[in-house]
Amino acid sequence: MPTISRTARIRGTAEDTFEALTDLRGYGRWLDPSADYAGTIDISPGPTRVGTEYVERSRLGVRRGVVTALRAPGLVVFHQPMTLRPAFAGVLDIVVTYSLAATSGGVDLERVVEVTLPPLLRPFAPLVLARFRRESERTVDALQDFVERG
Repeated sequence: MPTISRTARIRGTAEDTFEALTDLRGYGRWLDPSADYAGTIDISPGPTRVGTEYVERSRLGVRRGVVTALRAPGLVVFHQPMTLRPAFAGVLDIVVTYSLAATSGGVDLERVVEVTLPPLLRPFAPLVLARFRRESERTVDALQDFVERG
């Protein structure tokens, strides 16, 4: 299973960074839409917790995500299988893990994306993974900017 990892040292607190990551309704405050992320919708009521469900649509398909692990302020894991368009293309199985560690200068963030490609897409793995890599960089950069602006 291919894995994409992106790290950043953020000048802020682990608590503020964790809050931004787990406030699914507030992603629009720091993460602009892109070709691969149009926004998070249909979020389970209440605060984010293990079992919280959400939907993310893009022109490539629909992610139906669920929070599978949550330990404040150090860990949040999202499992977000993506049903591709057209449907016969299959399902991308995606797990996104954010790990945070407080440091004397802020917080060290690691974003790890594990992607399992359906058989139809395996020949195109380099192209698919390049898109995930760009989106990971964009997401971490936006989060860093947001937390550091306070």
